[in-house]
Amino acid sequence: MKIVLVVLGKLKEQYWRDAEAEYKKRLSAFCKLEIVELKEESFAEKDNLVKIKEKEAVKIIEVLNKHPRAKVVVLDEHGKQYSSENLSRWVTTQKDSGDDLVFVIGGPLGLAEQVQSLAVNMISLSNLTFTHQMARVFLLEQLYRSFMIADNRKYHY
Repeated sequence: MKIVLVVLGKLKEQYWRDAEAEYKKRLSAFCKLEIVELKEESFAEKDNLVKIKEKEAVKIIEVLNKHPRAKVVVLDEHGKQYSSENLSRWVTTQKDSGDDLVFVIGGPLGLAEQVQSLAVNMISLSNLTFTHQMARVFLLEQLYRSFMIADNRKYHY
């Protein structure tokens, strides 16, 4: 299975980069992982925020077009919340079906409708709001946890 993370912005702090590197290493036992970092559009309060999101959407869709057979999953505050066990079952179902997954994490403004409309699933990591840097590492951890649960390994328990 191949999993692609499409993310806006870079991990600024070294501790987030270290955490990402650790989960990339751990996930390598279960899937091929690719992380595509896209440059965030800069904006000010006076800017048309919809147009900013649309500019970011063009970049995201360009990456999605490189993975035409993968299922798109977006992270969004209004998405479905899963328990770790249920997320594991969902990811395992996709893997067993031979599907690759592309997870999209937007920037501070969220994702444009044109990106959301391409998703087969919309996931919320929590009712709490996290920075997109945190969401990126949390998603990697949950994907790792999903594979460990599916493999009946002790990490989760």
